[in-house]
Amino acid sequence: MKKVKSVLSLAAIGSLTLFLAACSNKPVTSHSTGLWDHYIVYNFSRFIIWLSNNCGGYGMGIIIFTIIIRVLLLPLMFYQTKSMLKTQELAPKLKAIQKKYSSRDRESMVKMQEETSKLYKEAGVNPWASMLPMIIQLPIMWALYQAIWRTPELRHGTFLWLQLGHTDPYYILPILAALFTFLSSWLSMASMPERNAMTSAMTWFMPIMVFFMALGFSSAITLYWVVSNAFQVVQTLLLQNPFKIRREREAKEKQAKAKKRKLEKAKRRAYSSRRK
Repeated sequence: MKKVKSVLSLAAIGSLTLFLAACSNKPVTSHSTGLWDHYIVYNFSRFIIWLSNNCGGYGMGIIIFTIIIRVLLLPLMFYQTKSMLKTQELAPKLKAIQKKYSSRDRESMVKMQEETSKLYKEAGVNPWASMLPMIIQLPIMWALYQAIWRTPELRHGTFLWLQLGHTDPYYILPILAALFTFLSSWLSMASMPERNAMTSAMTWFMPIMVFFMALGFSSAITLYWVVSNAFQVVQTLLLQNPFKIRREREAKEKQAKAKKRKLEKAKRRAYSSRRK
């Protein structure tokens, strides 16, 4: 399951990269042709400029544009969050299945996949849900990048100390992008009932990767990242609050332990009554 998911992820990213690599770098205008240039990049450009003209500048236009995109993605994110929480609760059962079929022979692997799929189906979990926001946001980020780079007004626009078509000279935005990525990852991981070395490492690896990538991106793209990841932090606190989830999980565990103790006590009493 994990291998198939990884292959599909790489295939999707690879296909998208090849498709976008073929896109032109010429200035985008109302005369631009093609689905990508005329209907996506040009309309992104016009919409950001309209927001900028009505909301206090190009930086504010990008910030408001980012918030609009994140609000539009909220239903998908809500679905992803629900699926993720269900998957986290299934972690002990998934671990038990993996232990049951720990041998690497073909028959065991097939049975493990069958039982895993059955468990996901019974719980109403879609293991692919976490990929959807990533797949959707990749073309949005590239369309934003092209809209800025191929529109002179946006490429030469300024915001605070930034020239939007160039990197941040003071590294403030890359640091903020990394910081909000870390907070978002940490909050998401904090609600997990079990954590392994890989998930813990990813909490630190992703912010570092984002920081170094942001060093080479234009300030406009990094600004999009900062606002998007800050929105993600707030969204996680609202939809996947780890502190609330922990309290509820601990309450359930206490209730289950109390019920077990009560049952064991009742059994001992019944046993004592029989002996008398």
